[in-house]
Amino acid sequence: MQRTYRVVVAKPGLDGHDRGAKVIARALRDAGFEVVYTGLHQTPEQVVQAVVQEDADALGLSLLSGAHLVLVPRVVDLLRAAGREDVVVVVGGIIPEADVAPLEAAGVARVFTPGSSLEAIGTWLEETLDARDRATSG
Repeated sequence: MQRTYRVVVAKPGLDGHDRGAKVIARALRDAGFEVVYTGLHQTPEQVVQAVVQEDADALGLSLLSGAHLVLVPRVVDLLRAAGREDVVVVVGGIIPEADVAPLEAAGVARVFTPGSSLEAIGTWLEETLDARDRATSG
């Protein structure tokens, strides 16, 4: 890791299950990331406010409610409006395969579904952020 990256992990919408988000937050912390977990029932506006306030490098959105095609594009649009299109957005949770392409088209860098290795998620995020930093500094 070129530097310590800051990641906001958020649970947008009315989904009340956050065990997976907490597991991811802890795994990323243990891998050397600085992690801010926003808690349950966040609006897209609250999520983006946390990203801006924390000057985050990445945003992990955890969704199990089925509202991902509404909430995620809203969050990405608000990040762009806030001038934070540099934030790497990842989504995890129960995401049907048919919904991955629309999420990526909306600006999501990667979708992780159940069964994804915690180590693989951390490694992918580190490599992606390192590459982003190299591209912007060189």
